[in-house]
Formats: sequence, structure tokens, C-alpha cells
Amino acid sequence: MSSITIIGTGNMARTIGTLAVAGGNSVEIMGRDQSKADHLAKDLSGGTTAGEWGAVPAGDIVITALLHDGVVPVVAEYGAALAGKVIVDISNPFNVTFDGLAHREETSIAQEVTKVAPAGTSVVKAFNTIFRNVLEKGRPNVFMAGDNAQSKADVGAFIESLGLRPLDVGGLKMAHWLEGMGLVTMGLAGNGLGHWDFALGVNEFTG
Repeated sequence: MSSITIIGTGNMARTIGTLAVAGGNSVEIMGRDQSKADHLAKDLSGGTTAGEWGAVPAGDIVITALLHDGVVPVVAEYGAALAGKVIVDISNPFNVTFDGLAHREETSIAQEVTKVAPAGTSVVKAFNTIFRNVLEKGRPNVFMAGDNAQSKADVGAFIESLGLRPLDVGGLKMAHWLEGMGLVTMGLAGNGLGHWDFALGVNEFTG
């Protein structure tokens, strides 16, 4: 069982929170609007609590279920409250036409988070290649990137508790390319497949 705090009260927060509770994890919800955090915690049930915005998260793993342009400012705002935590960034920084990334450099939201996170905090990129509807009803592969092996192992164990398969793609520099994979899923949804009921994954061929 993992101890999870989800910062955010939107659709992905609800979906991941629902899976986390079903997987036997301890879940805390935090949101700027305390009433929304309280409401989501009540809906998730299973002992889910609602924390106070900006306070030290109860979870060892902190999932920022926020739009990409809000992740770095929120981590900076929380500051020392996140010391020693594992931050999981699930965001996709798409441009307005959904055919490129919002940042022009070879970076990622996860890499930018490391610049403002307190010492002793590690960052993992995960969940960004999966559409919410697939996460709700499917069993997709979850790609993740990060520099700290133990943090990735902890996040991987959490992912497995959701009934999903974690796949480590390497260090945090690979988070940039995971964001690119998120862009590929958008391209497939709008073109080659024409729907949202799919996820990128890995098929292994041995022998």
C-alpha cells in the first residue's frame, strides 16, 4: 500500500484517486478550493482525506493532477512542504494547435519542476500518455521517467496496485520524449485511429 496525495480536484484527480482507493492505497486530496477538495474526498470514500492547500502533504508520493502551466508554480508555492516527497508530474504541455509542445527547448514540465522543488525531493514523469477514459476502464501500460531508482520503484509499486503495468524509460531527461509520446497519442486520436479509446503500449516478442 502506498501513501498518496493528489494535488488537484479535476477529472484526472478523480480517476487516479478512484483507482488508488480501489487498490488499497491511502489517499489525500488537496485543492485551492477547499470545498471541491472536501467533496472529492467524500466521493472517493475509502478513508480518503482532504488536506489544507499548501500544508505538508500526508502522502509520500505527491501527484500533481494539474494543467501543465500550473505545475511548476504550485510546486514553487508549496516549497519546503514537499521536501523528501516523490512528485509525480502527469501533465502534457501541448501548444494551442496540438501539433507541438508548448516549450521550445528540449526540456519537460518534470525537469522544470526539479528547478523549484526543495532539496531531497525527487520527480517522476508518469501517466501522461494515457487518456482519462482509458485509465478509467482499461489496463494500459504506464511509462515513467526519473533519476532516482528508489522513487521510480515506489511509483512503480503504486502503479501496480492500480492493476497497471509500469514501464521505466530511463532518466528524467526522457520525460521530454514522454511528452512527445503524449503528442503522438493526440495525433493518432485525431487522424489514424479517429477515436480516444486506445493507449500506447509495448508488445514483447521473445523466442
